[in-house]
Amino acid sequence: MSARPDASASELARHNVDEIASLEHQSEQQQSAGERISTAVTNTIGTGWCAGLHVAGFIGWIAWNTRLAPQPWRFDPYPFGLLTMWVSMEGVVLAILVLITQNRMSRQSDRRDHLDLQVDLLAEQEMTMVLRLLSRIAQQLGVTATQDDAVQAERLMQPTNVRELMEELARRFP
Repeated sequence: MSARPDASASELARHNVDEIASLEHQSEQQQSAGERISTAVTNTIGTGWCAGLHVAGFIGWIAWNTRLAPQPWRFDPYPFGLLTMWVSMEGVVLAILVLITQNRMSRQSDRRDHLDLQVDLLAEQEMTMVLRLLSRIAQQLGVTATQDDAVQAERLMQPTNVRELMEELARRFP
């Protein structure tokens, strides 16, 4: 679906937002069940409320097993081996879930970066064409530019060699 040719700037912006929202929705629909579960768990665990609940649980566990419970009901005496094991297992599972979520987000970011690159390259090609057309119009109208402007415009009208740019960036920023 493309925007109407006579659309206002706000309508074009709304259209772009709708397109992006559609792409995001499509990306969410393509997530595996494991990715959805991982995202839901990490979104829940990564809150202040959940951190407070954990702290309260740890304090309650320690208090129960040191002071609050009668001696026969204390199931995890100091140094709290069961609590240590529980926290360690939870840490491993959460680390795996966070990595799954980060991998998904990294793939999504890579897709966005590729899209940005394609749009940037297209815009660069369009601007080169606009410069060429403006140069022809200026010639037809007999408008002359200064020597420096003419030289700079001629350079900018040349197609950009993306491979050359990437190699130069690699040399300068290893």
